[in-house]
Amino acid sequence: MKKGMLIATVLIGTVLMLAGCRMEKGKKTEELSVGNQVMGVSVHDPSIVKADGKYYIFGSHMEAAVSEDLQSFKSIASGVNAANPLFDNLFAEPMEAFAFVGNYIEGGYAVWAPDVIYNPVMEKWVMYFSTSHDYRTSNICLATSDNVGGPYHYQETLLYSGYNLLNVEKTNFYEVLGEDASTKDYIVSGQYNNLNFPNCIDPTAFYDEDGRLWMVYGSWSGGIWLLELDQATGLPIHPEADKEKHIDTYYGYYLMGGLHNSCEGPYIMYDDAGGYYYLFVSYGGLTREGGYQIRQFRSKKVTGPYTDTEGNTFGYVTDHSAYGLKMMGNYRFPSLKTAYMAPGHCSAMRDEDGKFYLVYHQRFDSGSEYHEPRVHQMFINEDGWMVAAPFATAGESLEDARYQEISQIQGTYYCVNHGTDISSDIHDAAEMKIKKDGNVQFMDGRKGKCTLSRESNYVTLVIEGITYKGIVVDMQDEAGNAVRCIMAAGNNNESIWAVFYKE
Repeated sequence: MKKGMLIATVLIGTVLMLAGCRMEKGKKTEELSVGNQVMGVSVHDPSIVKADGKYYIFGSHMEAAVSEDLQSFKSIASGVNAANPLFDNLFAEPMEAFAFVGNYIEGGYAVWAPDVIYNPVMEKWVMYFSTSHDYRTSNICLATSDNVGGPYHYQETLLYSGYNLLNVEKTNFYEVLGEDASTKDYIVSGQYNNLNFPNCIDPTAFYDEDGRLWMVYGSWSGGIWLLELDQATGLPIHPEADKEKHIDTYYGYYLMGGLHNSCEGPYIMYDDAGGYYYLFVSYGGLTREGGYQIRQFRSKKVTGPYTDTEGNTFGYVTDHSAYGLKMMGNYRFPSLKTAYMAPGHCSAMRDEDGKFYLVYHQRFDSGSEYHEPRVHQMFINEDGWMVAAPFATAGESLEDARYQEISQIQGTYYCVNHGTDISSDIHDAAEMKIKKDGNVQFMDGRKGKCTLSRESNYVTLVIEGITYKGIVVDMQDEAGNAVRCIMAAGNNNESIWAVFYKE
């Protein structure tokens, strides 16, 4: 979506993409698709939820779609306008969701990054979403519905950012903090202190291990923040301030980022088996050549600290590229029609069968800003890190193959190392041979060693002194080829994908 130095154009009554990415008139989505898998829709910042056996994704610009198989989607809502069936009162006077932010800076109204969750105490589907004026002046709002697909009824604006001395009284700042509250930390030189406090966008809600409800949010500006929510109302529970622990009464618990470093689209998922909270965020600019990518952190506590594979937390730094496990960025495999670029703003879910999925939007090296939603299965490696499959899910399962001997996986692979860069560079696949004795040889001269666990699909690659731990699984690539894939996380925050094309 959004933000930082990058601005989205939001026009009422049109099907919107971002950064100039508009569908061509008279052409169907299938004709515009440059990926190997046609999803059928174009939904930016997709957040997923499952209901009644179907998968719903909700995205920016009031886009929503539904799927029965995670492989193709059908649109159920599109366009920022009063006729969109997703809301029943968003544009009804007095248009309270836009009362503070007004129009987006480049025109129209910005309705960004919704997240939907069922609240059994309220007995409602609850949507948290953002409205915005610019990269720091935004709201987080709440809407409810009796049905997952809507219509949603705007209820209240929860959080504000971007206020100044002239308009802070138009927010709920004093209502939350008290009439005598000081603005000195929040407003510097008459303007909102966005380097240390968040842009109030990208909310996502989740339950912790004890059944408490939380909302993680934020983008660029002052980083990523966390607030507990009252399950009876869906509203924030504002904590007692503790500057030493970086807890703010209004905005909650600071988790990472700030100083306007690129970090947005936070999503937290708890896995009770390993006891980790996994925090996914996106770095870079969202455009095709903006270096957009997905990073991963984890914590044993919902409030953090969230660390990467090197044990580091992303705090106030000048260069954040080394922080966080880079799950994917720009890449190219031989079987793809074009390079895949700028994957990001993800959500995640665990299905009833125990499979984990990563859901995000994907651009392509196509000369345009066209994007499609993607759904890739994720697996947990031997060290408890999430690794994503290289290709869109097609029903693959770890039970489909149980490799115990290196001879079973020997052969020539095409290996992509995603690195830790934040750039427009495309990471091409390099030929890599796994030999019967476990030795690894790259065409460019690099060497390594491969080992397998006899009790699972765990695989370990040691390449030039870096250890990558992952999973080997059989699946199908997006051209329909049967492939064997290795996806692994390095102890240096790099991820590698290696693909063997079967005969």
